[in-house]
Amino acid sequence: MANIVIVGAQWGDEGKGKIVDLLTRYADLVVRFQGGSNAGHTIVLKGEKFVFHLVPSGILYKNKKCIIGSGVVLDPAVLIQEMDEIKKRGYLKNDSQLMISEETHLILPYHRRIDAAREKTFKIGTTGRGIGPAYEDKVARCGIRAVDLLDERVFREKLEANLIRKNAYLTQVLNEKGFEFSEIFDEYLQYKNRLEKYVKNTSLILHEEIKKGKHVLFEGAQGALLDVDHGTYPYVTASNTLAGNACLGSGIGPTMIKSVIGVAKAYTTRVGEGPFPTELQDELGEKIRQKGGEYGATTGRPRRCGWFDAVVVNHSIRLNGIREMVITKLDVLNDFDTIKICVGYRADGKVFHHVPANLELLKRAEPVYEELKGWKTEIKGARDAKDLPPDARRYLKRIEKLIGTRLAMISVGSERSETVRVRNPF
Repeated sequence: MANIVIVGAQWGDEGKGKIVDLLTRYADLVVRFQGGSNAGHTIVLKGEKFVFHLVPSGILYKNKKCIIGSGVVLDPAVLIQEMDEIKKRGYLKNDSQLMISEETHLILPYHRRIDAAREKTFKIGTTGRGIGPAYEDKVARCGIRAVDLLDERVFREKLEANLIRKNAYLTQVLNEKGFEFSEIFDEYLQYKNRLEKYVKNTSLILHEEIKKGKHVLFEGAQGALLDVDHGTYPYVTASNTLAGNACLGSGIGPTMIKSVIGVAKAYTTRVGEGPFPTELQDELGEKIRQKGGEYGATTGRPRRCGWFDAVVVNHSIRLNGIREMVITKLDVLNDFDTIKICVGYRADGKVFHHVPANLELLKRAEPVYEELKGWKTEIKGARDAKDLPPDARRYLKRIEKLIGTRLAMISVGSERSETVRVRNPF
């Protein structure tokens, strides 16, 4: 048994999609275990760009099974659009390749409207796609799951009960328009007809496959600093993004996980509001944004950019139990004379080396930097560490020492092949 979890070690957008795509060649199944269509995983294959919001990144391998787990909140309209696009481009020809957990909670139109209305008054930086309100209903025990959609009577009863409360909240508290029952009911029955053949008891299927010795890759969305418990709360996502949730969000026990691999960029980015100690609000930050194409895969919003933060990555390593790290987008730093690494924070006359839960302290914190010489040359052709310029190797070695974790892989370009040291983790 060898099951691996892939998680983001920063604020998301670390390039997990490419790493999942690379490692899927060694796996039998890929499971997406949390988040919703607010996440975008980008893969470039033979010059062709794919952006996945809900479908696991392993879908581009025709003989691999992909599961959307119970920890995901699923927008049926987004999933169907994504599936249609994938099929049009020559993938997902076999419907048995994709499965949806029957316990997956659904996003309804009122979730999206509530999300957008709240963002007007309290700006968190959400995508407005209904993720948070859908998770709220899950915890409040009034959520509607995929299995409920398959039973027309159950779906009708739950939707009727929910609309009484949601319409009152929308109209009386948020000053927004409510919904007619029929407009949602009729729309979602059409989704039922499209999706019911994919809805399975995926927890049972996973257990059976693992018992047979199959390898499973668990794909996280967002990053550790967006975890609802351990991230920069309240500027976080609505789910647990950490590796521990791979079990809860897919329906397996923790003893079935072999290892956790973390993914971090060679610099740092974040989307939305919230503290960001190493943010560069100058021409250097803009240079990283332009060279790295740092715009949200889901929203198109420009990402905030800054230097690599070893404090943040160490925080993630501890919370996730990360055993190996992957560094992505090293090539974005090709043209810099000097490159900085944050090794601590200075605030209130003290230097500390952890991410504080007190956001006011984090907002005041100034990064303590080490400065290294840039390599000033193209590295996309590197396939082995020895192919990298000495200053690039020195930069990576320093990161490795600061985080105390082995670097298992280095991405030097967007294509599958543009990677240094690909190792079979299984």
